[in-house]
Amino acid sequence: MVIPRFVRPKEGDSESSPNLYVANCGPAVGLSFDTIASAFSSFGEVKGVYAADESGARVIVSFLEPASAHSAFIALNGRPCPHLGGRSLHIRHSILQPPSCRGMASVPVSLNASDLNIPGLYLFHDFISVVEEGQLLQAVDTGSWISLSKRRVQHYGYKFCYDTRNVDTKQHLGALPSFVSFILERISLSPDIPEKLDLDQLTVNEYPPGVGLSPHIDTHSAFEGLIFSLSLAGPCIMEFRRYTAGSWVPKTASISGTEVEKPNSCSEVSRKAIYLPPRSMLLLSGEARCAWHHYIPHHKIDKVNETMIRRGSRRVSFTFRKVRRGPCQCEFPQYCDSQSQT
Repeated sequence: MVIPRFVRPKEGDSESSPNLYVANCGPAVGLSFDTIASAFSSFGEVKGVYAADESGARVIVSFLEPASAHSAFIALNGRPCPHLGGRSLHIRHSILQPPSCRGMASVPVSLNASDLNIPGLYLFHDFISVVEEGQLLQAVDTGSWISLSKRRVQHYGYKFCYDTRNVDTKQHLGALPSFVSFILERISLSPDIPEKLDLDQLTVNEYPPGVGLSPHIDTHSAFEGLIFSLSLAGPCIMEFRRYTAGSWVPKTASISGTEVEKPNSCSEVSRKAIYLPPRSMLLLSGEARCAWHHYIPHHKIDKVNETMIRRGSRRVSFTFRKVRRGPCQCEFPQYCDSQSQT
């Protein structure tokens, strides 16, 4: 179900709206929607309570009558609510935004890659131990970070150029660091990994709370067909999007190293999502690597089925790839920069 979208009303329209935006209120602070609806129902009939955003701490309370909303606003704004544990609420009027193709429904979150039925997608839980995770974090924290607009990165083997979304094969940074040797060996010996590659490029990303990754497909001409991503320190949800052939035209901008994809939001799209716990290894290959955009929502709290999971103080990912030396000849030319140039 698509969550209704609400916006701040124009000046003079506040008292005509039956909807209230209520901050410091929601599942993230221990208040269910039913509890919130019950507390506000003393001012009039409540039609519904909705998440105002992904924080879990801000909601929309929608009344049947505007007068009820205004009464609740006068009584509760900036004051503790005895029926909600004495929490002080911060309230403003809100209006329902007209429907548009910009709104996207949330998607169910799977715990296993097999549930998504995306060819070439694998998730290996507990690929490393807690002790190994700590050693990896300690190793990168003694290294030099490069600050982008919202996150920090480190590059090994070859530097990734965010402006071109490619690598310069003439600028070799050296072999991958010794502290990841056991990961490379584990990958090479795993019977569950369909193909073996001499991985030679590593990007380490550090995401602070609330920072995600815009939808994108790793450039085909830059990297070979297997991409490994190891999650450390904190969890996240990763969403996959498959756009109808011919309906998505890439328009890419780069702002201080932040990739911004601007797909046509009205195009037909298939969306699936998976939960990535710490110490899990994600593998993108085949169709999953070449034809599905992957995306990390910019959330501080993720809803996994009926559970609200707060992201940690940081999430660190190790992404291993093999630099491509020739043009890509994959089976998905509509998503392939190599084949679109020929």
